[in-house]
Amino acid sequence: MALRFKSIYHISKMDCPSEEQLIRMKLSEYDSIEHLDFDIANRKLSVIHNGISTDILNLLEELKLDTELIAESETNESSSKLNDSSNERKILWAVLFINFSFFLIEILFGWVSKSMGLVADSLDMLADSIVYALSLIAVGQSTIRKKTVAKWSGYFQILLALIGLSEVIRRFISSEQMPVFQSMIAVSFLALVANALSLYLIQKAKSKEAHMQASAIFTSNDIIINLGVILAGVLVFLTKNQYPDLLIGTIVFVIVIQGAIRILKLAR
Repeated sequence: MALRFKSIYHISKMDCPSEEQLIRMKLSEYDSIEHLDFDIANRKLSVIHNGISTDILNLLEELKLDTELIAESETNESSSKLNDSSNERKILWAVLFINFSFFLIEILFGWVSKSMGLVADSLDMLADSIVYALSLIAVGQSTIRKKTVAKWSGYFQILLALIGLSEVIRRFISSEQMPVFQSMIAVSFLALVANALSLYLIQKAKSKEAHMQASAIFTSNDIIINLGVILAGVLVFLTKNQYPDLLIGTIVFVIVIQGAIRILKLAR
């Protein structure tokens, strides 16, 4: 009988559910894994497996999320606590709906209110939607098909972000109307609530406890972005110019490109 191990990895840049889904898709290539247990709040991943821990580490490192192996031991722990796949799919559909809906809401209000911060945040929502959709598509599909979908999704995401950056540059060098700071603040606050709900649903699905850990909420990269757009809206009001909006838009577009690069790594 093969030895079973429990390996614990610290993943510094795993700070939202979409990154968890990227990791799940990446590790689906490794047949010796029996169970994955994610602790987003503490950025830890516990893996029950009967293979070599460094093989898993090598796969994780390809995602560039700053991963290190911090503990490994033999285990008799039961893997019967695997997530119910039906329940997991329902959760993924729910967060996909939330993120895609707010992508549409933010991109609409972003263009109407002349806010590149909202437009950029909408693409971040779209990026998360792509990851959740990839997770759903990957179920029951061949590795080749999964990688093909990941590749085109990554390229599409980069294209949109580059278009957004070009628009930021155009607005920076030309005379544009001031963004509507009220829309920036109100819509970003609603997006923050939506991100918190998505994180809550995924955290709750992995625990019998009904509450979510506050630390998980406030370490979420997506929620930090929402707060950034809200701050930019306040600064637009105080400074009476569009530069805070353009700055946060640039930052978020770069983050979206980084996320797309991670998706493309799944296509290798």
